[in-house]
Amino acid sequence: MTPEPVATGAPPQAAMAERRLHPMSWLFVLLAQLRQFVVPLVALLVFGRGDRNELWPLIGVGVLALSSVWQYFTFRYGVAGDALLVRKGLLERSLRVIPFARIHNVALQQSLLHRVFGVAEVRLESAGGKKPEAEMRVLTLADALALEQLVRHRGQVPAAGNTGDIMVAHAAPEATTLLQLPLDEVLRHGLVSNRGLIVVGAGVAGLSQFSPRLLPNLFERWGEVVFGYAGSHDFGVPEYALAAASLAALAVGVLRVLSMLLSLLQYYGFTLRESGRRLTVERGLLARWRTSASRRRIQAWTLHEGVMHRLLRRRSLHVDTAVAEDQQQQRALREVAPIATPETCDRLITHLLPNADWAGQAWQPIPARSWWRLWLPSVPWVALVGVVVGWRFGAWGLLALPWLGWSAIAARQHARRAAYAVNDQLVAVRGGWWSRWWRFAEIDKLQAVSLRLSPLDRRCGTATLWLDTAGATPMAPPLRIRFLPEAEARALHETLTVTLARRPLRW
Repeated sequence: MTPEPVATGAPPQAAMAERRLHPMSWLFVLLAQLRQFVVPLVALLVFGRGDRNELWPLIGVGVLALSSVWQYFTFRYGVAGDALLVRKGLLERSLRVIPFARIHNVALQQSLLHRVFGVAEVRLESAGGKKPEAEMRVLTLADALALEQLVRHRGQVPAAGNTGDIMVAHAAPEATTLLQLPLDEVLRHGLVSNRGLIVVGAGVAGLSQFSPRLLPNLFERWGEVVFGYAGSHDFGVPEYALAAASLAALAVGVLRVLSMLLSLLQYYGFTLRESGRRLTVERGLLARWRTSASRRRIQAWTLHEGVMHRLLRRRSLHVDTAVAEDQQQQRALREVAPIATPETCDRLITHLLPNADWAGQAWQPIPARSWWRLWLPSVPWVALVGVVVGWRFGAWGLLALPWLGWSAIAARQHARRAAYAVNDQLVAVRGGWWSRWWRFAEIDKLQAVSLRLSPLDRRCGTATLWLDTAGATPMAPPLRIRFLPEAEARALHETLTVTLARRPLRW
C-alpha cells in the first residue's frame, strides 16, 4: 500500500479518534451536485414526451449518488494538538493537516433541510487560495459547534456535544452582544437595498431555462393589450405620461416589497456577538448562517449612506476580512451592521478600534479646484450619446447637453465632500454626494502604499496615493487619496512608508 500524501506539514503524534460525517451527508452532497441540473430535470419530467431515450440523464444522477455515498465512507476528520486532520479517499488517499492558526474564518450554515435533520455544513476558510481549507457536508449539529469552539480556542476546548438550534444554542457565556436587529430594522434594510433586482434576475434566468422566447412573447402580448386599450380610448400625451409614471411607481413598489422579503429571509435575527477577540454573526429566517472571524483579520472598513439611508437616518457598516472566497460572499463576515443609526455605527467603530480615535479625525479636504477632473470623464460619453441620438432622432439629441451641466454640479459636490484623514493608527478617505461613503483601515493592515502620477497629474502638479489591503472587494470604494498636490502626496507617502517599515504587518 502506498503511503498517504501529506498536504501541509506532518501530522502530530497524538490525535483524537477520527470522526465521520453525518450518515445523511451523502444526501446533502448529492443535492448540492444536482443543484445546477434541477431546472433541466424538472423540464424533462414535465415536458418530456415519454421517450425512453429521455431517461439517459438519470444514469448521471445515479453516478452522482454513488460518488456521494463513496465520499461519506472515505472522509474522516480529527484533531491532533493544534491542528485539524482531514483524511480523504480509499484507493488514492490523502491526509491534510491544517493548523488552527491558519484558519481565519469558520462558517456554519443550516438550510431548512439541514434544520430538519439537525445537521450543519461547516467551512473553514483562510486568506490563501480561492477554496476553503476544509468543507464538511455535513456534520451533526453537536460536532459542528464543537469544531467551531476548537478552532476558536486553538484546540484548547474539549469537543463537548451541544444540541439545539445552531443560532442560539451555543452562545459562549462570555459572549457580548454588540448589535441585534429587530424586525423593523430588517424591513428598513429591505427598503434601502435593491435586493429585489436579485429576485427579478433569478426569475428571468429560471424562466429562460424553460423557453428562450417565453419572456419576449409575454412582453409582446402585454404590449399589444396595453397599447390596444390605449388606442381604443384615444389616449393623449398626458394620459400616456400618467400611465408611464404609474407603471414606474408600481415597478419600484414591487421591487421594494421583494427587497424587504429577501432581507427578511437573509437578515432576520441578525446578531453580532463578541467573544474575546472574535466576532460572530448569526442571521437568517429559513436558512441560517453563523460565521465568525478574529477581529485582527479585519483589514478595512466601509461606512455607506445612500439617499434612503439618510431619509431613514441610517447607515451600513461593512468590513473586509483576509479570507479567501469563491462566490460565497454570504458566508464570510462582511457586514458588521447591515443597517444601524449613525450613532450605533460610530459606537461599534470606537469599540472595535479603540485606539483609532475615529470620532476625532481631522479631515483634510482635497483642493476644490479639482472638480473638473471628476467632471471631465463624463464629457465624451455625453457627446457620444448626443451624436447617436441626434443622428437617429434629429434635434432630440440636444437633450443630452443639459446632462453636462448636471454632471458639472455633481462633480463640484463630490469635490466639496472628498477628504482624507491620517493619524498614528488610521488612514481614512471619504467621498460621494447622493450616496456617501467612508473607507478606512489601520495603518498596520496596509500591505502597499504607492504614489501614481498620470500624464494629467504631471500637467496639473498633482498625484494620487493608492493604499492596498488584503481582502478588498471590487464593489467597495477604493482606498485612495486623489488630486493631492504632488509635494503633499510625496510627503504623506514618505511618512506612511517609514511607519510601515517600523511596524509588523498584522493580518
